[in-house]
Amino acid sequence: MNDAPLYQGYDQAGLDAQYNNRARVPEHADIHAGYQAQADAVLADFDARLDVSYGPSAEETLDIYLPKPAPPASAKEGAPTGGMPINVFLHGGYWFSRHKNDYRFLARGMIPSGAALIVVNYALVPSVDLDEVVRQCRAAIAWTYRNAVDFGGDPNRLFVSGHSAGGHLTAMMMATEWPAFAGGLPADLIKGGCAISGIYDLEPIRLTFMQETLGFTPEQVARNSPIGLTPTTPAPPAPMIVAAGGDESEEFLRQSETFTAQWAKEGVPCEMMVRPGFNHFTILGEFADPESGLTRAVRKQMGLG
Repeated sequence: MNDAPLYQGYDQAGLDAQYNNRARVPEHADIHAGYQAQADAVLADFDARLDVSYGPSAEETLDIYLPKPAPPASAKEGAPTGGMPINVFLHGGYWFSRHKNDYRFLARGMIPSGAALIVVNYALVPSVDLDEVVRQCRAAIAWTYRNAVDFGGDPNRLFVSGHSAGGHLTAMMMATEWPAFAGGLPADLIKGGCAISGIYDLEPIRLTFMQETLGFTPEQVARNSPIGLTPTTPAPPAPMIVAAGGDESEEFLRQSETFTAQWAKEGVPCEMMVRPGFNHFTILGEFADPESGLTRAVRKQMGLG
């Protein structure tokens, strides 16, 4: 057995343990089952427009959650909509697991405050590579901007959030040069972000047991590690909430702290929130609670008090 230091002083077993959240929280399946048990009530309580296509592949779909009754669509394209702010959520699962349907319960956190919630699905590694996952998420954001008025949303108040791998994807969206991605998109397309329990440096992931599934190349790691990217939103830069559970592993907390410091140095208004008593999975319950400290911070970022 090789017990030589591999990364940040960890040997192979130690580094694997730092990023193996399911082993760290043995009750993770029960936690997710509790979240999914809320799905039927969410579909009954809110206007849910499911499986909306945003791209050519079967996996490129999203769900739109709105209050009942749904707000009217704007009659004139390009006119001030007076519509709802929009929060686009990108799910986690280490880029190789989970589905948007697992996250319907999150509608309870956003909708009561007067926001629309979009939950994005994307193709999973290894059926596609990480570059394609990032591209699909960008395409979902672009679709939301272009179609917001059709569901009563305000394209000029678009925010992004995500958990775990979705926290990584949230940071990647914040670092996107939108006019270069597609024509007609403004540089300040995203007005703010909230990355929850995210991964911002992919190099340690490449060195763990998950590499057998993920197959990250050093070039992909460099292209897709937000810690090494410069936020692209024009001045003033869009604000960022970087949240983590107090019971996360030392590596997850280090990643959040290092990323927050680095982007703050680049001029991004970054707020780090460590939620005591929450682990990598239970912190999602905070985002689903309209009265939690995390949800209140996101509401404030979105201009909802």
